[in-house]
Amino acid sequence: MKFPGRRKLKHYFPVSQAKPILPLSEVRPDKDTYIVGLDETIVDVVASVGDDFLERYNITKGLSNLVDHQTATNIYSGLVEKGCISDHFAGGTIGNTLHNYSVLADDKSVLLGVMSSNIKLGSPAYHYICHTSSKVDMNHLQGVVGDIGRGITLITPDGERTFAIAPGDMDELNEDHIPEDIIAGASAFVTCAYPIRHHRKPIQKALTQSLQYAQKHHIPVVMSLGTQHLVTENHDQLMDIINQYVDILAMNELEAEALTGHSDPLLAANAALEYVDMVLLTAGPTGLYLCGYADNNAKRETSNPIKSGSLEDFNKYEFSRPIARKECDNPIKVFSHIDPYMGGPEKIKNTNGAGDGALSALLHDIAANNFHKEVVPQSSKHRINYLAYSSFAQICKYSNRVSYEILAQNAPRLSKGLPEKEDSLEESYWER
Repeated sequence: MKFPGRRKLKHYFPVSQAKPILPLSEVRPDKDTYIVGLDETIVDVVASVGDDFLERYNITKGLSNLVDHQTATNIYSGLVEKGCISDHFAGGTIGNTLHNYSVLADDKSVLLGVMSSNIKLGSPAYHYICHTSSKVDMNHLQGVVGDIGRGITLITPDGERTFAIAPGDMDELNEDHIPEDIIAGASAFVTCAYPIRHHRKPIQKALTQSLQYAQKHHIPVVMSLGTQHLVTENHDQLMDIINQYVDILAMNELEAEALTGHSDPLLAANAALEYVDMVLLTAGPTGLYLCGYADNNAKRETSNPIKSGSLEDFNKYEFSRPIARKECDNPIKVFSHIDPYMGGPEKIKNTNGAGDGALSALLHDIAANNFHKEVVPQSSKHRINYLAYSSFAQICKYSNRVSYEILAQNAPRLSKGLPEKEDSLEESYWER
């Protein structure tokens, strides 16, 4: 695993073992360590425009705007005419997360969604496959007659991102194409809130079916919230889903405020912990927070400087490892925070995908814990049923580093793994 810090080989995956001459790309639930994600398959077109361009096509600035196919085609033609397009990327919150996970872990993940049955050169489906890691198993995608989604990211001179989304057939995923055995064998199931806004579309039932399978087989459910606007408009429905199924929430500070009513990230995370076991909250230039639970008898004090904000000494036990609240005899809330790595990139052109990168690092740590539990079940690392392999502080460090790489490269998906691992004083503490 490409974690920061020195780690013993037996703690990672893949390990040094004999492999088949022709390794299978398809996931084997009884043998592989992997995560599963459900997403609206979509291709992102990135372009820089002025505010007048948004006004011309009646696009609301700073929000995610659903447009019909013809409007999206007109917008795209206008961008081509003006030479505004900088690139095409395979997109989708969960698609990004799975790709980054597979790059970081150098191992498999499974994508659930739709894909065009007939893929043509230059089509959205063509761009999607070209920009997705070969480690992402697409064998369980549902074929559709039309196009997958097309999301046009319009970046104005002030740095604000505005989205024009033409769904195509991306929401036609039906519940019959959700493989229970694949979800049952996963280390985690990850999805986002976007499908809930498409009322009466098949993907809503597919999402519900996936959540039910994950709950049935005790697979941790991770949900990314999408956008502030989406959370505000679908708050009650979203809260029902969170209360019933979700174990881990990933969000930024604006989405957290829309969900909890607290503008302060710490207070928002504290409130969200009443519903879930862990919260990953990215807060732009102020860094990121990872919050959750530990058992009072298993808590570990930090050797980092103690921090106070809206909560006093909030990071005191950040060297603790995350545990689901129901697994704790005496649960305590644990908070960890980290400033942007090296202050963040010198110049940020596009923040798209930074939160997805942070989430992929957390998922990598969760999968590593599951892998290590299977390979070394008698390890002292598993005397308690932990949610993740590392401490809150170490996962913060890892997530932060991945976010930096996303921001520095101006693309939502990693093209390669992280640079050389960094030493960590905490590791010698855990390896004892």
